[in-house]
Amino acid sequence: MSKQKVLLGMSGGVDSTAAALLLQRQGYEVIGATLRLQDEATEASGHALRDIGDARAAADKLGIRHIILDWRSRFREKVLDYFAAEYDRGRTPNPCVVCNPTVKFPALLEAADREGAAYIATGHYARIIPEPRTGRHRLCRALSPARDQSYALFGLSPAWLPRILFPLGDCDKPQVRELAAQAGLAISQKADSQDICFVPDGDYGAFLERYTGSPGPSGSFVDTRGNILGRHKGIRHYTVGQRKGLGVSLGAPAFVERIDAATGSITLSGGENLFTGTLFARPVNWLASAEPEHPFPVQAKVRYAHSPQPATVCLQRDGGVRVEFAEKQRAVTPGQAVVFYDRDELLGGGLIL
Repeated sequence: MSKQKVLLGMSGGVDSTAAALLLQRQGYEVIGATLRLQDEATEASGHALRDIGDARAAADKLGIRHIILDWRSRFREKVLDYFAAEYDRGRTPNPCVVCNPTVKFPALLEAADREGAAYIATGHYARIIPEPRTGRHRLCRALSPARDQSYALFGLSPAWLPRILFPLGDCDKPQVRELAAQAGLAISQKADSQDICFVPDGDYGAFLERYTGSPGPSGSFVDTRGNILGRHKGIRHYTVGQRKGLGVSLGAPAFVERIDAATGSITLSGGENLFTGTLFARPVNWLASAEPEHPFPVQAKVRYAHSPQPATVCLQRDGGVRVEFAEKQRAVTPGQAVVFYDRDELLGGGLIL
């Protein structure tokens, strides 16, 4: 009997390489696929091309076929243009939550169909748990809370879940590195990526200036009464709740409270107004079932590193949601995602307005 094929997204990192090893051990025929998402105009450091080379070398070591999927045009349209536009609106986007449902997973599914692969897989730390009785597949948090990446997956279509495998959902990072080391892979000690894949140095302002050819909207720092405190570098360089790198001295700790793209002004305060108990989000994607009909309790996260907090979700007529937290949350940031859980199950999420 021939093995079932699985098309694995290989990023050139240790996680996706370890996922290939685990899939091989489970008896799958693995095809490695690396997405080419950038060209020289947007990828000045050569980081992305090095990752493609690392993925190819790992695939060769494991004896699996490796292909490259060129999705540069779609990535530019759906992710890079969105990223730039959001910053110029005074918002703080999370490009991963947009890339996964519009680029990465569609690219893998399309290639899997061409290759005759029943499944796709990635190195995300998350779990998909089938329910034989109902036929439904639940997207759940990884067993390791420190590594869980389900937050970034809320935008996936429920129809895709039966075809997706997350081999690392039961693992933690030391296990993954040991697995790669035992297989003799040099990649086992490659450093984790700490920033957005297309901004490896973390300097979003410099990337956006290269990408758009413009420094972006500039303006003044103001206090909560509108008094001018000084000039800033441009609204792209700041996010709600930020304290470091403001470049102004007020004699007391100051935080970004609000960014007004229309005027270019950034309001600073002592942080007393950074806590809120309510947020609105739209659009919203539901994974667990059909859209709920009544207000319902959840555990909600408002950023990747945020601990889930008790909240109630109320549907709005415009298709969005109002989220009421049991306790006020700090620095709820427009452009980021709010994601809803029922224990370990990911119910859905949306973009914070």
